[in-house]
Amino acid sequence: MEFSAEGPMAIPMWVNGHAFLSVGDAFYDVVNPVTGEALRRVPLCGASEAEEAVAAARAAQPEWAAMGLAARQVCLGKLADGVDRYIGHFAKLLTQDLGLTEEAATADVQAAVDALRGMAVGETGVAGLVIDADRPLVRAAKALVPALLAGGTVVVKPSPKAPSAVFALCELTSRVEWPAGVVNLLQGDTAAVTGLCGAPVDRIVYAGQPELGKQVKMLAEASGKTFAEAAF
Repeated sequence: MEFSAEGPMAIPMWVNGHAFLSVGDAFYDVVNPVTGEALRRVPLCGASEAEEAVAAARAAQPEWAAMGLAARQVCLGKLADGVDRYIGHFAKLLTQDLGLTEEAATADVQAAVDALRGMAVGETGVAGLVIDADRPLVRAAKALVPALLAGGTVVVKPSPKAPSAVFALCELTSRVEWPAGVVNLLQGDTAAVTGLCGAPVDRIVYAGQPELGKQVKMLAEASGKTFAEAAF
């Protein structure tokens, strides 16, 4: 994460196993809805950044698929262990972004740990995952697991209102020694979703409230992409 003398901490993208700083100068402030304080901000990315993230996912996919299901389950188990180990940190991020109580935030992190230990196998390829601000960590975990177990790689686009815990999850994949490029993160709002839909992903998966899902579906279908909603 990068700091700026002119504002709150900026959370970058996560591409090919490391933080990726975009060159744009437009940012979205992440505001705690209870205190009104802006603690973080994210770059408002678009098509070029989406292409970078998808290219990393596409390059990593054959090796990830070749590892085999058992090895991928081991990787997800290590990630679940890591989130469990830092449960207080993840809960704090959720509390700051969403104004949750400590109890509610901790429960959501535990639910994400449980989701990462899931066994559902979905479709392979490269998926673009769009996550809204409602329980972002749990939704991200539940959307990631089927694609990853199937040998697919992903680009996650979290809500700019609640990006912090999802970024920390992506960053943690590096700390538990996942191959670079398996999980990538694209920051931003509508332009980022449009860019992701227009990039060479195999499908767009949405996890969140239905109203936003309708908009994402329209953007995906306008780009000729398969659209699906993640089970929750």
